[in-house]
Amino acid sequence: MFIKKMPLIILLLMISSVSIAQSKTNTFLYAGRVDKLQDDTVVLIGTAASVSFNFTGNECAVSLQSIDNWEHHNYVVFELDGENIGKYRVEKGAAQSFPITVTSNKKVHTLTIYKGTEATMGNVVFLGTTAKLTSISSKKKKKIEFIGDSITSGAANDPSEIPCNEGEYFDHHNGFFAYGPILSRDIEVDYLMSSVSGIGMYRNWNDENPELAIMPKVYENLYLTLEASKPKYDFTFQPDIISIALGTNDFSGGDGKKERLPFNAEKYVSNYVNFIKMLYKHNPNAQIVITNSPMVNGDRAVVFEDCLTKVKQAFEKDTTHKPILIFKFKPMTPSGCGGHPNISEHQVMAKEYGPFLKKLLNEK
Repeated sequence: MFIKKMPLIILLLMISSVSIAQSKTNTFLYAGRVDKLQDDTVVLIGTAASVSFNFTGNECAVSLQSIDNWEHHNYVVFELDGENIGKYRVEKGAAQSFPITVTSNKKVHTLTIYKGTEATMGNVVFLGTTAKLTSISSKKKKKIEFIGDSITSGAANDPSEIPCNEGEYFDHHNGFFAYGPILSRDIEVDYLMSSVSGIGMYRNWNDENPELAIMPKVYENLYLTLEASKPKYDFTFQPDIISIALGTNDFSGGDGKKERLPFNAEKYVSNYVNFIKMLYKHNPNAQIVITNSPMVNGDRAVVFEDCLTKVKQAFEKDTTHKPILIFKFKPMTPSGCGGHPNISEHQVMAKEYGPFLKKLLNEK
């Protein structure tokens, strides 16, 4: 659950100047934490951040580039006409072209490119497409934002390309199959992922540094880092529900080698309450749901749930916002990489949580 520094994006003007995107009104739809650049280029930042477009013809190609402050590959997932057609590796270095071949008889096709990895694993730049573009519009849907850590990010859930004990941490990411995106597709809502591996509410996985990039400190930044040069998040998404799943790393004992202080319930609750107050400032109409973790069990789970109850109680006299709700995932012994849930276990989480959220949305 380690955290890498966010990439320094360089030469973006040069990158955008060679874009092969075709400019057209309502040509592209963007979702998630993305940074829109010139000439229809866009940086896919957060887990499952995406760009979609409609096109005609039997084939096209898309141009993507992996960028970071150190050269390495990244991953995307392609969805064509509503069908997942696979996870693809975007190699380090120069822009790479990905051919897309149509198999259906539809006259107009829709391609969505999702970032498979999370915000702090480097970024993927969409540079354009050779497609014969047609207009695209979004359907009005309810909205959910998922705030969390590696579990929410879909980290280490997919060893299908590279075995768990090989490669880089991000080789096993597949944000398309994280529980949030899965259940969002099932209940037909739009979603936003604000998640970072190893992150916590008052401390991170393996660090006690008070200057740490904990979620309350990075959330308002578009790239979910402390880098002052990066833009702020604009909060235009305005979710109906904000789901917060943070605590696994606060409760964690770290790597067992670095000194780790006992869990501080007072700090956790205090930071949580202040974090929610900040969320209300940007999203005053949102229903907030706070969750436990399927990976925190035994005595720690009892303390965890007690902390969540105290967070809820802190807002009992708040008549301005909707009452905070608590959702409890069932305990799980995860079988993904590094002790994380795998894709099938994310599907289990989605089946648990999805009906709860759908019922809540229907009541709004």
